Amino acid sequence: MKKLVIGALSAAVLATSAFAYEYITIGTGGVTGVYYPTGGAICRIMNKMKKQTGIKCTVESTGGSVYNINAIKKGELDFGIAQSDVVYQAYNGEGKFKGKPFKGLRVVMSIHPELLTLVVRKDSGIKNFFDLKGHRINIGNPGSGNEAAVKTLFDYCKKMNLKDIKVEQLKAAECPNALKDKKIDGYFYMVGHPTANIKDAANSVAIDLISLDNVPAAQKLVAEKPYYAWGVIPAGMYKGVNHPTKTYGVKAILVTSNKMDEKTVYYLTKAILDNFDKFKKMHPAYKNLTKKDLLKGFDHNMMHPGAVKAFKEAGLL
Repeated sequence: MKKLVIGALSAAVLATSAFAYEYITIGTGGVTGVYYPTGGAICRIMNKMKKQTGIKCTVESTGGSVYNINAIKKGELDFGIAQSDVVYQAYNGEGKFKGKPFKGLRVVMSIHPELLTLVVRKDSGIKNFFDLKGHRINIGNPGSGNEAAVKTLFDYCKKMNLKDIKVEQLKAAECPNALKDKKIDGYFYMVGHPTANIKDAANSVAIDLISLDNVPAAQKLVAEKPYYAWGVIPAGMYKGVNHPTKTYGVKAILVTSNKMDEKTVYYLTKAILDNFDKFKKMHPAYKNLTKKDLLKGFDHNMMHPGAVKAFKEAGLL
């Protein structure tokens, strides 16, 4: 009888202790991209500090930027990672959010840079952007920031539109196998580099990466949109790609809503700032990050008060 009572008391203590934690979930993207390990890196740091903060963190693989923002709006996710262009559009009611601005969207911090990457089979005959005509090209799954970015590029393009290509809408994680199996000739992927996704593709079939810096639509986009910037994928980053690839991109932004508790956002932001050197080692895409980079790529008026407090304490704002 004594054992039963002790067992019941222990269970009660454990239950009380478990319920004492606040649980937060970060929406990311496909498991072979950079969003998923980024969410995992944040959660690992948070969970090591759970006794001090009372917060436990979990990561969820999702459809990407647009999905994450919509889920935050509905209260289905606490935090999410999204492209800076999608964050801008969501807040201002543009693009996929036309006429439905999400003014409650708040930024926690910027993370790694992402570049719009065009991956093709080397035997596809695709040597430049305009060679895409008539080919099967994946533009991203519906509701993803990837799809939004590609559609924006084609909207700006006068010489070619999406009707000129055979559009596929697979998830990013499906693309390497689809490329290998000749189900697609190429795919667009807005992603941080290096990424396991493109490494998988390069290890299974001969690939090439196509530069976009000579595309007038891309030049116009970068000139007009504050959230876009030029970047280079170095030669030799992926098997068989021995030339630098010049393209443009965005920043990956960690977002939440204005309903998220200030203390929770403060603890999360402070955890990354206090463990920044450890965070940088968690993925090659963070290698050249500085703390000041965490404040680039978004309107500071959108920052959550909890994040503002942590950055001010760190002397960065």
